[in-house]
Amino acid sequence: MTGPTALNRARRATELAALAEGDPVDVIVIGGGITGAGIALDAATRGLNVALVEKHDLAFGTSRWSSKLVHGGLRYLATGNIGIARRSAIERGILMTRNAPHLVKAMPQLVPLLPTMGRASRALVRTGFVAGDGLRRLAGTSASTLPRSRRVDARRTAELAPTVRTEGLDGGFLAYDGQLIDDARLVTAVARTAAQHGAHILTRVSAGAADATSVRLTDQLTGDSFDASARVVINAAGVWAGDLDPALTLRPSRGTHLVFDAEAFGNPTAALTIPIPGELNRFVFAMPEQLGRVYLGLTDEDAPGPIPDVPQPTPGEIDFLLDTVNTALATELTTGDVRGAYAGLRPLIDTGEGHTADVSREHAVVESASGMISIIGGKLTEYRYMAQDVVDRALELRGLGAPGCRTANLPLVGAPANPVATLRSEHALPSSLVARFGAEAPNVIARARCSHPTEPVADGIDVIRAEFEYAVTHEGALSADDILDRRTRIGLVAEDRARAAEVAAEMIAEFGEAE
Repeated sequence: MTGPTALNRARRATELAALAEGDPVDVIVIGGGITGAGIALDAATRGLNVALVEKHDLAFGTSRWSSKLVHGGLRYLATGNIGIARRSAIERGILMTRNAPHLVKAMPQLVPLLPTMGRASRALVRTGFVAGDGLRRLAGTSASTLPRSRRVDARRTAELAPTVRTEGLDGGFLAYDGQLIDDARLVTAVARTAAQHGAHILTRVSAGAADATSVRLTDQLTGDSFDASARVVINAAGVWAGDLDPALTLRPSRGTHLVFDAEAFGNPTAALTIPIPGELNRFVFAMPEQLGRVYLGLTDEDAPGPIPDVPQPTPGEIDFLLDTVNTALATELTTGDVRGAYAGLRPLIDTGEGHTADVSREHAVVESASGMISIIGGKLTEYRYMAQDVVDRALELRGLGAPGCRTANLPLVGAPANPVATLRSEHALPSSLVARFGAEAPNVIARARCSHPTEPVADGIDVIRAEFEYAVTHEGALSADDILDRRTRIGLVAEDRARAAEVAAEMIAEFGEAE
């Protein structure tokens, strides 16, 4: 018995067949990123019958390409957008204390005070950090969850970021924000929690010809197509939303990150935060991450034209990130230090002229001429609020009766308060396993049927074989790519991906068939 939160090929087959046979559905959600998963969870917890369909895999698109940050909205406060700043701070607090305390931790952000940073820039940063403290208090988030900002001396600055320039270093400003262990893991946790409340989570199912109450669905594994009906259809396809409703006008913006070994930055314990020369309110971050990595990001560039399945960083963006970070480092980094790179497209609402960095991160709920409801824009931190907004609007537009939103106090799968039965494991739990699975970590090992479940999938990679099996039996992974690129982030470094590929293929072969 795998339990109500388990997503796998067998459950997919059963639920897809039921949908094809005309089982009644209240809501069909198109898109398996953070927004779509959040909508499915919101609707399911109100007692609605929900089916989510995703053409590829959970978190296949933009949702896996973020900075892994749960922003408190400081940047938006600086640009005068008080509403989104306040909401971001509130949603960050909800995630850190109620929804996903196992996945979101306080991350120190360090701005080194180097000679190149003038008095006015220092004052601006310090004022911003103080304003961030105010936002935290306004949102009701305690200093025990997110410590207050402060100034630290040069010695402490170098301890937190060992490769920072020390010549002329006048200490640093230290503040805190929320950091996800991984954005794709958040999507998976939200989707599994939706399944826990009865939602059908159907990956490898594409949608077309959608209107107010019906959508043409195609099983990407078999090629079979059928029409599904619901009381409301919601388009949450992100940057691909215009494929379902051509009247929508989006302006995708590309955000690129580089992946380094943490040793290249001296194994930092804070995110080195470097002002972009010539910009008042933009920074480049070198953030310590899981698997012994540092992610350096990010860019904000117009990305016109056709939307690729997997966007690619440009040489110019790579040079920009390296040039910016090197202004703060004692030893210059080069392209030879880059172990991997990724890019994602932000689904920004097209507001006309201006740099994409200045385009609002607000979202919009739009009813198309056909009656389909779409949600566009927005940002990862506000996914829960966005889901609440679109479900509220959908119920109002369709005259449907349902209780109010329940997700603000709902613990996700893996949170200590989620009522998933926790099994006992005779094995010690690696800290990396607990960081990724929270209270569910013992189950990953206890439910494993593979050989040598606690062995690493490859030397030097702190992911164990049981995690790969669990990805298939409980987290909806249908291919080795799903395991390597989304349930874990091993695939961000090509050499690591190649070393772990055989074990991923083994788990798909052994546990990936529908029962």
